[in-house]
Amino acid sequence: MEELNTTWRKSTHSGNDGGHCVELADLGEVVGLRDSKDPDGPKLIMQHADFSALLTSLKR
Repeated sequence: MEELNTTWRKSTHSGNDGGHCVELADLGEVVGLRDSKDPDGPKLIMQHADFSALLTSLKR
């Protein structure tokens, strides 16, 4: 997984005050998730279908 030139994005609903935000990145065959306060910390990597299922579950 190549991460050197990865663009991480967070919700437009997030403020710029350093709040608690999750950032996402399309890493090709998988999606990456990380804590915006700790960009060098651990990342959660999941398949697109699993990420879609997670979003559907969270929206309920």
